Amino acid sequence: MAVRHQLIRHAPATVWSVLADPSLYGEWVVGTSRSEPLDGPWPEVGSRLRYTVRLGPSSAEGTTTVRHQELGRELELEAAFGKIGTARIFLQLRPWGEETLVICDEHPLRGPARHLHTALSEAALQLRHRSMLARLAEVVDHRRERERGTAGRA
Repeated sequence: MAVRHQLIRHAPATVWSVLADPSLYGEWVVGTSRSEPLDGPWPEVGSRLRYTVRLGPSSAEGTTTVRHQELGRELELEAAFGKIGTARIFLQLRPWGEETLVICDEHPLRGPARHLHTALSEAALQLRHRSMLARLAEVVDHRRERERGTAGRA
């Protein structure tokens, strides 16, 4: 299992507001370029997003389904990408003083990828998570800056 954590300089509610915004999924999830709700209000259990992955000139679509959530604390997803299979992605938000410790745990769940889980694929997931959690922190920072700018103009 690839487990990684990131300390984000904002309260859990601010981090959750980014996780709960389906339009931001493509900004913090590595590999996705676009996302849109497919059905159900995100991130309620059972709701789904459709996303696009671009590799050079090629692109393909996948879906992500919410399997579990505890409002403001936990979000467990199943990401499906065609014949490759699915992955379980568990995000946990822990208050850390005035900040948030985000813990990400991901592993292949169904399909061929489940059988190809090796030390090499684990290392690749660690690199992906490092980038993904850093991007999440940036998106949270930008959201907070926009909120402050809007409040300053009011």
